[in-house]
Amino acid sequence: MTSSLFYHVSGDGQPLVWLHGWGVNGSIFLPTVAQLPQYRSYCVDLPGFGDSQPQPGTLDDWAERLFEQLPTNAIWLGWSLGGLVATRIAQRWPQQVRGLVTIASSPRFMAQATPPWPGIAAAVMQQFAEQLRQDLQQTVERFLALQAMGSASARDDIRHIKELVLSKPQPDALALAQGLNMLQQVDLRSDLSLITLPWLRLWGKLDGLVPRKIATLLPQTPQSQDIILLKASHAPFISHSEDFLDNLRSWLQIKGFNSGQ
Repeated sequence: MTSSLFYHVSGDGQPLVWLHGWGVNGSIFLPTVAQLPQYRSYCVDLPGFGDSQPQPGTLDDWAERLFEQLPTNAIWLGWSLGGLVATRIAQRWPQQVRGLVTIASSPRFMAQATPPWPGIAAAVMQQFAEQLRQDLQQTVERFLALQAMGSASARDDIRHIKELVLSKPQPDALALAQGLNMLQQVDLRSDLSLITLPWLRLWGKLDGLVPRKIATLLPQTPQSQDIILLKASHAPFISHSEDFLDNLRSWLQIKGFNSGQ
């Protein structure tokens, strides 16, 4: 039996599936998709987050559940942890995915000494996980506030997004643990060559969690494109929404994703 997966649907046209990061839910994208009415956006609550029921298992179990319940021939857009899920879906079902957009995301989140790989230090990840366990709401509020820094309307942006995200149920404890484990353990680098479809990779130059240097270490194909938003951090769609939307719209149009399905 397939357990319940929640997603908010808006707009018409080419389907876009939006996958959020750790500790929040799909509501974080609602201000963004409101500016893209010409696309049919599905803002998903990942398993155990927001209004979606938990899904025991691994990243592949999450990927299978989402792929089964969301439209084929969609463009999958994933932010941070959501980018890991979207990347896995693109690797496993390339014929049913039209395009991939990863936002401040990496095929391996944890730093590695040998061979060198930039990423999150283990101590930083553990500290963040402990803060989440102690006071989820305060930690999410603090995290979102940090991501809005640099925006001309940071105070209003963060108030609106906090209202959206925190209006939903808190994440399930199992889902938080699963997400943390995925960020700590999953490594998709060996299968990145399987992704030959259009792939846009958006980075924040000031991102302290996912260093922009990763862009230079990923496979470069005729279908891939890296864009570094110079003043943004880990959540460019919050802090620099106009730049983010301009770059996304331009890529969608160039790739022919600007009308219908």
